[in-house]
Amino acid sequence: MEKDIVNIGKSVVIKGELTGSEDLTIEGHVEGTIQLKEYVLTIGPNGRIKAQIFAKSVVVLGEVTGNVTASEKVDIRDNGSVDGDLIAPRIAIAEGAHFRGSVDMQRKGGPGQAKVELKPTSVAVPQPQAAPAPAAQQRVGA
Repeated sequence: MEKDIVNIGKSVVIKGELTGSEDLTIEGHVEGTIQLKEYVLTIGPNGRIKAQIFAKSVVVLGEVTGNVTASEKVDIRDNGSVDGDLIAPRIAIAEGAHFRGSVDMQRKGGPGQAKVELKPTSVAVPQPQAAPAPAAQQRVGA
């Protein structure tokens, strides 16, 4: 059983409130409010969003300016950009992504469900230096 996925092309500009009841991919420009409370919103690489977003899950490959609220997960992928606050129980920010704002990881069902996934390019962890080996004990006299 396939889900319908609606695409908004990169030449489309929407100003106002965008609501729907199916998964949506946006490659164009949207300003205002986006509400897909039970569905997945994908901001494609060409997508430029200046809006408050409310969805089940949000995947960002393009640019978002505004707060993002998801009931399941926010995923900022490589080259994705978010300038705004994130509210979701799970958040993933990939290597190469841009994020500026605050994170509020609301828990849906109790402790242990909140999770932050950060994938840094490289992390230099200083290695503890080995303590010098104790000098060999010498026997004196015999």
